Amino acid sequence: MKDQTITNKILNWYDINKRSLPWRKKTSSKKKQYYTLVSEFMLQQTQVITVIPYFNRFIKNIPDLETLASFENRKLIKLWEGLGYYSRVRNLKKAAQIVIKDFNKTLPDNIIDLKSLPGIGDYTASAIMAIAFNKPVIPLDGNIERVLKRYLYLKNENQIQKDNLTKQKKIFGTSLRSSDYAQALMELGALICKPINPYCERCPISDKCKSYKKKDFVLTKFKKNNKERFYLLKVYKKDKKYLLVKNKNFNFLKNLDIFPMQEIIKPKNFDHNLNFKMSNMNMNIKIQTNKVNKPLPFSYWIDPKKLKKYTLPTFTKKIVYYLENYS
Repeated sequence: MKDQTITNKILNWYDINKRSLPWRKKTSSKKKQYYTLVSEFMLQQTQVITVIPYFNRFIKNIPDLETLASFENRKLIKLWEGLGYYSRVRNLKKAAQIVIKDFNKTLPDNIIDLKSLPGIGDYTASAIMAIAFNKPVIPLDGNIERVLKRYLYLKNENQIQKDNLTKQKKIFGTSLRSSDYAQALMELGALICKPINPYCERCPISDKCKSYKKKDFVLTKFKKNNKERFYLLKVYKKDKKYLLVKNKNFNFLKNLDIFPMQEIIKPKNFDHNLNFKMSNMNMNIKIQTNKVNKPLPFSYWIDPKKLKKYTLPTFTKKIVYYLENYS
């Protein structure tokens, strides 16, 4: 029989130390499934502390899958505004529509069907299986990966490949409390096994942790190559208002309102005004002021003094702020 000591230690620690998060509160199984779906979409590439107020507002306005499936798009984007990566919320609505239509209004409880839904990959499917359905699955998010790498002292690039981490996670065992256990492992990474200066003296499994024994907590990371991109951003201003267009040309911020832009390929001596990091892209932006000669398709004017009334991505708001204060 597999030794459950590590599992019990982590669960005991979790029962005492877990955070009170809105998607963890006790509710019906159907609501738990919905809360897990929404929170996991929000938590993709976003920290818990940021997500909490967005989640509460979202659930207040959209309490179930049926409401989500038919919710008006502009209002939906407004609820998500500020979280970024807007494709997540569009996929979330599409997933709800498919669940209503093809799965009898019930979130599927198997990996294959979950991964058939828009916006759900290996990790999100595993997290839903564990948290919403109490299946003995350990989802590998960044927090759990960090605990695993340090516990087993996985340092070289072969050891930290996703395939190897998936094999090695069996060291954590399983529990009849699979939902709690998946969240306990995530919580351990988030609160104790932090990226820098982990709190090893508070860790329930530090006695067997190889990194703790070696006093080496540095994590090996894959080198990310951010692509350098160059854009000419065109500012049209009339009566103290700016012209925005619906983005039909670029994969980032698709179908959201941005300033008219064009990509410049391999420019020489590109003197940029602004720089943005977006996904795996380093955006260098040069601002050009233009006169309005003819109407642009999918365009409208905004008053910079009334930004809150518009549904805009943070990217666009930051450019308006720059134009109003520094240009």
